[in-house]
Amino acid sequence: MATLAHRVQSRRGKWMSMALRNTLSYLVLIVLTVIMGLPFVWMLSSSLKSQGYIFIYPPQWIPDPARWQNYIDLLNEMPFLQFAYNSTKIAILATFGQLLTCSLAAYAFARFHFPGRDTLFTILLATLMVPFQVTMIPVFITMHRINLLDTHLALWGPAFLGGAYGTFLLRQFFLTLPPELEDAARVDGCGRFGIWWRIFLPLSKPALATLGIFVFMNYWNDLLGPVLYLSTKAKMTLTIGLAMLFHQWGATPWNLVMAGSVVMVLPVLIIYALGQKYFVQGIVTTGLKF
Repeated sequence: MATLAHRVQSRRGKWMSMALRNTLSYLVLIVLTVIMGLPFVWMLSSSLKSQGYIFIYPPQWIPDPARWQNYIDLLNEMPFLQFAYNSTKIAILATFGQLLTCSLAAYAFARFHFPGRDTLFTILLATLMVPFQVTMIPVFITMHRINLLDTHLALWGPAFLGGAYGTFLLRQFFLTLPPELEDAARVDGCGRFGIWWRIFLPLSKPALATLGIFVFMNYWNDLLGPVLYLSTKAKMTLTIGLAMLFHQWGATPWNLVMAGSVVMVLPVLIIYALGQKYFVQGIVTTGLKF
């Protein structure tokens, strides 16, 4: 009886200890969520206020009344829809280009055996340490010489030349796939390209979704690239449009800036919500094998 009571007490103590740890973990996560979410709540709240109510103290978190006219004014003050179309086109084409070329390069580095493969891959990874500011002027001169300035091709075209980070990410995932799948496909008469298309890509949805979200966010939020290469107003992107609001009037219309920021955040949130399952799985599984 004493032994049984001791076991029950021990299990009760373990359960209480586990419940306490879980409670503390959830409390920490709730606090961090509130801290991270406050700027977004303030941005949404400010986008529905008049200019004079944004900086009042104490702050008014719930707009009263909500001024939806800010979003209409945003459409009237600039070619917002044209800017949104340009940003969407550039981000989608660049994402497609990165997924295509990086997956091909990653498949070659993961499954092909050729002299200097590891050395070439190391050199590719070394380019990650070179910031864009170092190559900015040479790339600008190159774009000028091939007559790509003031075109969207200058922004999304280089994405079809591959990328070090995307190649590394997909290569690490491809290495986790069993080689028996490739051998079985080869026995059935499938070539290299067919194995990449029919075997590796369908099994790599988590890694592809992860890379796709990263690339889309990078090009959607890019400001330096459009500023460097674009000069025609009709070809500019949303990031430039929002930057123009700071210089269009004597006082910055923060309610319109916040409304534009809300619109810019929405596509990223939607894409993340749709690909969240694959995104989390890709982050967990990528890089387990080297």
